[in-house]
Amino acid sequence: MKRGLDRLAVLGQRVFVRVDFNVPLKDGKVRDDTRIRAALPTIDALRRGGARVVLATHLGHPKGGPDPQLSLAPVAARLSELLGAPVALAPDSVGPAAEAVVEGLANGAVALLENTRFYPQEEQNDPAHAARLAKLADLYVNDAFGAAHRAHASTEGIARLLPSAAGLHMAAELSALERALADPVRPFAAIIGGAKASDKIEVLKRLASLADVLLIGGGMGNTFLHARGVNLQASLLEPDLVETARDVDEIAARAHCRVVLPVDGVVAAEASAGAERRTVPVSEIPPGWRILDVGPRTTAAYGEALQGVKTVLWNGPMGVYELAPFAEGTNRLARLLAESGAFVVVGGGDAVAAVQAAGVADKMGHLSTGGGATLEFVEGKILPGVAVLPDA
Repeated sequence: MKRGLDRLAVLGQRVFVRVDFNVPLKDGKVRDDTRIRAALPTIDALRRGGARVVLATHLGHPKGGPDPQLSLAPVAARLSELLGAPVALAPDSVGPAAEAVVEGLANGAVALLENTRFYPQEEQNDPAHAARLAKLADLYVNDAFGAAHRAHASTEGIARLLPSAAGLHMAAELSALERALADPVRPFAAIIGGAKASDKIEVLKRLASLADVLLIGGGMGNTFLHARGVNLQASLLEPDLVETARDVDEIAARAHCRVVLPVDGVVAAEASAGAERRTVPVSEIPPGWRILDVGPRTTAAYGEALQGVKTVLWNGPMGVYELAPFAEGTNRLARLLAESGAFVVVGGGDAVAAVQAAGVADKMGHLSTGGGATLEFVEGKILPGVAVLPDA
């Protein structure tokens, strides 16, 4: 357990809070504010404590310098709406302009520094740049679990220079993932979807050794079916990972973990909302057609496998979720989990969106915004932005 906010005396202090506001924008506005909302409890707690709150985040991947298209102005506007209070946007993340905005803050006020990645030294974790960031604050709080797998100046370097703690969202992410992985109440089920097995090889191997049941769907489920000799016609799969899929099966067998793969699918000749579609067994896909979602028999098999489970970790959709005709398998799974009574940790943007769209988000144990950080945590890797924080 990491040191928390309750261990910091924040009244009148400049508190540098690394948040993860790397959110999608459209037409100059925030399209999805989930990550911003996740940080609100930490921001509110610091404001109530009388801190002068200095927020920092990256946005996108600027190429070597400032990019007006990746300014945090839309983020500052949305955060101000959510807080019901003005948020001062500093024109820079370091230097005199940033320092002037921070020095003008009253107790309980909030400022947002401009995109940290406008400086290449941020991603280089340059010590001198970390010192320039630290000059803006008296205390440091990391609430950006989604960026904790990166050793950057604002996630790792600065924490070495200031008294530091984990924010409330960071603490919640760590607590939920540790509850699911370190000593889960069993039976423990892991559900992995998404397009490519290559993105989650080490995740699959670790979960096959930990879980009691492993449900695999989406494009990576196709790779496992292909490894078992099923002709999936034009379906997305990774033939070069056949041996890897077999390795996962062997790991699962040694650990007495049951692996459940799709038995039917919603298929079409192309991935488009208007395409003709059918539901067929995975062994009876028409030539030239492809699986784009799991079918109802697969969902029923998942439901049977989930009977009585106490802990679930779910990452990735079961099909081409962004197209409505191929989202139902993912949505059915979300409803199944909501009714399971298990402690469910949901990770990955599509899976989180599915439980929100299905109206069952409040029935899940935890919705992770971690993305790559969540996957690396599941793999068992050390996250630099977490490791640098002092223990409680």
